[in-house]
Amino acid sequence: MNRRDFSASLVGTGFGAFALSIAGAASAQGAEPAEGTEFTRVNPPVVPQGSPKVEVLEFFSYACPHCSAFEPSLEAWSKKLPADVVLKRVPVSFLMNAENFQRTYFALESLGLVATMQRKIFTAVHVDHLRLDKPADIAALVAKNGGDEKKFLDAFNSFSVATNVSRAKKLMSDYKVDSVPMLAVHGRFTTSPSQAGSSERALAVVDALIVKARKA
Repeated sequence: MNRRDFSASLVGTGFGAFALSIAGAASAQGAEPAEGTEFTRVNPPVVPQGSPKVEVLEFFSYACPHCSAFEPSLEAWSKKLPADVVLKRVPVSFLMNAENFQRTYFALESLGLVATMQRKIFTAVHVDHLRLDKPADIAALVAKNGGDEKKFLDAFNSFSVATNVSRAKKLMSDYKVDSVPMLAVHGRFTTSPSQAGSSERALAVVDALIVKARKA
């Protein structure tokens, strides 16, 4: 979902999901991905930071319905990653409630609560239609699901979380991110469910790009 199409896509989500499923069915999941069609080469490449592993980034927003729909597939895929691959999530600084949602993700990450809370926050926003535009509301949701409200708010307002938000904005600029969800592979390639044709095909493309990154 891009910045300008956010409101319109709320109306057209059903049609968009149907179109993606048709495109995904038409694409052979094991086929070699096509550059310029199913993935884009990053120019100039971005140097991954802090890990010798092949780095896969997911740019996302809790406000994005397509990110919410993609989450179950991404979660299942992430549980089968090879030992030399790492998935990192990068919350973006556009769409509804961006600053709070960026801080929310990094606070959850610092507390080790991403696995517990990621899909619950998507559900709260897109199924229960909660705005979560106040830190106290997000903290209450975390507490409802077994977290510590005070620890979450302390993390939410911490310097380390603010630093991570700044880094996320830098990564968005480096990768020229203007829509989500988007996947980046080791600073060299990007793809997305909309570009590849479906969630499943996008992840198959990422698998092939991981092999390319290893060879490089």
